[in-house]
Amino acid sequence: MIEQKTAIVTGASRGIGHAIAARFKQRGWKVITVSRQTLPASCPWSLEENTHIALDLSDLSQISKMVDALRPMIGSSKLHALVNNAGVSPKGECGNRINSLTTDLQTWQAMYNTNFFAPLALTRGFAQELSNARGSVVNLCSIAGYQVHPFAGSAYATSKAALASLTREMANDMAPLNVRVNAIAPGEIDTDILSPGTADIVRTQIPMRRLGKTSEVADLVEFLCSDRASYITGAEIPIDGGQRV
Repeated sequence: MIEQKTAIVTGASRGIGHAIAARFKQRGWKVITVSRQTLPASCPWSLEENTHIALDLSDLSQISKMVDALRPMIGSSKLHALVNNAGVSPKGECGNRINSLTTDLQTWQAMYNTNFFAPLALTRGFAQELSNARGSVVNLCSIAGYQVHPFAGSAYATSKAALASLTREMANDMAPLNVRVNAIAPGEIDTDILSPGTADIVRTQIPMRRLGKTSEVADLVEFLCSDRASYITGAEIPIDGGQRV
């Protein structure tokens, strides 16, 4: 009998997270999702019991409850993939970029809770289940972690840079457990949360002159969680059409 694999995907209600969760589901995996919002009715797993939990990961008190809430959903002692996709990048009142001098500390803390502490808590909390499955962790970082971005603010950018560093540290710490930890760094991906002005970035900064597709991001995550990537850990792979060049 072929073992059904299990994945946890955070931020799975839309965009990149939804595409990743759908990809695993299409491959026959059990997909457990976490998001602030209710799952769309079109989700293939939306009517299944015990596969979704609604949590606001910007709230540290909810993060502390997350692992205990999710563990009964796994249904076994193995977790084959953990995809830390949830992320927030608030804008100013007029949609403008919020910088390091004007962003209040509460916003910084909420952003770090979602973008950094939640992945840390999940990966630590499920270290044994991941080890039992010789599983894989994929953290969603960002091109904003490497260069000043016209739309992504300072708190978002630095939280993603911190997550990239955490990826390397955890790859080292979890290698003895036979768990691989990698990151991907998307650039401009075609989702419903693109900022006005993205077309200018595509025209002037992306050599491939187009937006990325959520399916292309899902392709990369699927690869990193597969045996084909069995000797890859501690890496951060850009998926940005050459934007970082």
